[in-house]
Amino acid sequence: MQEKRLYDIKLSDILFLDIETVPLRSAYEELSETEKELWNKKATKIAKTDEDNPENLYSRAGIYAEFGKIVCVSCGVAAFDQRIRIKSFASDDEKKLLEGFAQMLNKSFADPSKIMCAHNGKEFDFPYIARRMLVNGIFLPNILQIAGKKPWEVPHLDTLELWKFGDYKNYTSLAVLTHLFDIPTPKDDIDGGDVHRIYWDEKDLDRIVTYCQKDVIATMQLFRRYRNEPLFTEDQIEYAD
Repeated sequence: MQEKRLYDIKLSDILFLDIETVPLRSAYEELSETEKELWNKKATKIAKTDEDNPENLYSRAGIYAEFGKIVCVSCGVAAFDQRIRIKSFASDDEKKLLEGFAQMLNKSFADPSKIMCAHNGKEFDFPYIARRMLVNGIFLPNILQIAGKKPWEVPHLDTLELWKFGDYKNYTSLAVLTHLFDIPTPKDDIDGGDVHRIYWDEKDLDRIVTYCQKDVIATMQLFRRYRNEPLFTEDQIEYAD
């Protein structure tokens, strides 16, 4: 990767992805005594106001791989005919979900030329996936094995990092960038903060999958904008069962 400019990377070599995560339990009261003790310590560190406490902060537990789990991994790949294919791995059983995702990585993305890309992927998606795979006893696919590698040897791209151009002070959301680059995105009635409620209270995993897939498509479109390439059209997008 160190010898390739952004424009030189084959789009078909990139696996675009996004994940959705939730707390391990439906509510703070469902935690075991040990889990409560551990979360209480974490909550003390992330509290920002006097009103913050372990109970009302627990909806944020899904952000942390030690206290959350993955309920959906959505992926997008571009074919040589400029069509893109979207596939999701979603389940209440995190181990089953991650085993299916790992199998795909080992089968189709084991070659050193293959790359993973996500928005804020280096800070969130990629390490979260790797950590939860280890927790579930799943051997890490090569594309996630980065220990001992030099930064330019790691096969990961991040559309947030690309936008920063070396500036590490600010976080720019995918929503802001899609608006800035005039990338059409379907109006959605949920955002990331609603996933906990929709999963645990409404038990509507399909709705979460749809939301996750939209973020993958938006990330792929943003990458196209970064390279001054035309956006994918609706009829170029297909969804795998």
